Amino acid sequence: MVLDVHPPHLLFLGDIKNPLDAKTAMGVLEWRPEHCIGQFRLHGCEIDLGLPDLSPTEAFDAGAKSLLIGVAPLGGEIAPEWMESIRLSLASGLSVVSGLHQKLTAVNGLKSIADAKKVALVDVRVPPDVHRIASGKKRTGKRLLTVGTDCCVGKKYTALAVWKALAKQGVDVTFRATGQTGIMISGSGIPVDAVVSDFLPGVCEYLTPDAGENHWDIIEGQGSLFHPAYAAVTLGLLHGSQPDLMLLCHDPNRVAIDGFESFPIPAISDSIRRYEEAARLTNPVARVAGISLNTAGMNKEQSDRICAEVAESTGLPCFDPLKNSISALVLDLIS
Repeated sequence: MVLDVHPPHLLFLGDIKNPLDAKTAMGVLEWRPEHCIGQFRLHGCEIDLGLPDLSPTEAFDAGAKSLLIGVAPLGGEIAPEWMESIRLSLASGLSVVSGLHQKLTAVNGLKSIADAKKVALVDVRVPPDVHRIASGKKRTGKRLLTVGTDCCVGKKYTALAVWKALAKQGVDVTFRATGQTGIMISGSGIPVDAVVSDFLPGVCEYLTPDAGENHWDIIEGQGSLFHPAYAAVTLGLLHGSQPDLMLLCHDPNRVAIDGFESFPIPAISDSIRRYEEAARLTNPVARVAGISLNTAGMNKEQSDRICAEVAESTGLPCFDPLKNSISALVLDLIS
């Protein structure tokens, strides 16, 4: 699924306070900074991306083509207090791009404003019209999937970093986006958490089709096997993508599932075992090949030390993809 997300963007942050809720805006800014003109924050917002604070009119005058809703709240609903800002953006000549579960096109009154101004409402979280039951049949080509001990631990960032490192070295490689932010960054993909559960593994087979012997699909992971709300999408993605390799993503400062504090995060060794066990239903040789740590908030010395400790305890390479050079490492992983 290929989408026009109408860059460059004014990134909308609403009134959020939790940095994890800003993962869409942060991801687009990190990987497509040339698409980001400014930020639009409401009263009470405690997140600052370091971009100019602009109104929709100011952003339009500066060259922005769209307001991109950069917030991913639990449940994926458009907050009522955001509606005035969305209407103002449309009236200012900006298209509006959203990856939330609630569709812009389903909100009364927005389409008429968009039509009058000749701008677009772009709902990213719309599954393709593909209804197929998974076959479980092994496909040609190679696949690497990022998996996590929790949500928001770096699965998208790790997949993009690996894809970028391999592409720079001439490897035949494709990034496969599976979430709204990955699709906004790459311009294509399938929002797998919007797919009917019966068809999810089949759609993931469709997303990662037969390929050349030396081709690698680098697949953005979703959710976590250990998440009480989102484990289902992780399992469907595991079975449908049939990864040869997995990179386990982990936040070493987190001891419980974010927002579900009674659910502790398993030890890394247990996480590896359980991911391999689940993945081997459809690929008997699937294995976790490395650990990607999200060491945000740590300096380089602290990050290097904890990476070394995890590498020693697991016997696997361990890195932070935003702090370590991974070019040589990823070539070793796929060789």
